[in-house]
Amino acid sequence: MLKEQSGKDLAVLGSGVLVQSLMRRNLVDEYVLSIHPLVLGSGRSLFPDDSPFAALRLVDTKTTTTAVVIATYQPAESTIAADL
Repeated sequence: MLKEQSGKDLAVLGSGVLVQSLMRRNLVDEYVLSIHPLVLGSGRSLFPDDSPFAALRLVDTKTTTTAVVIATYQPAESTIAADL
């Protein structure tokens, strides 16, 4: 299994379907989201309405000179999920 092998990290760029599949199997260790200050309209959501609940903990943020926010999250246990 790739996750158990030593070596470099794996990154998924631009494949929401793959990310959702990995999320359902609890195989994502970290989410790095680039948040652009631009609204383009509708599109596919990384976290659609029928996704399982995912509690995330913010571990780092950076803001670029072009106002893009790079937010790093890790999965977290949630008391909200236990209450559902």
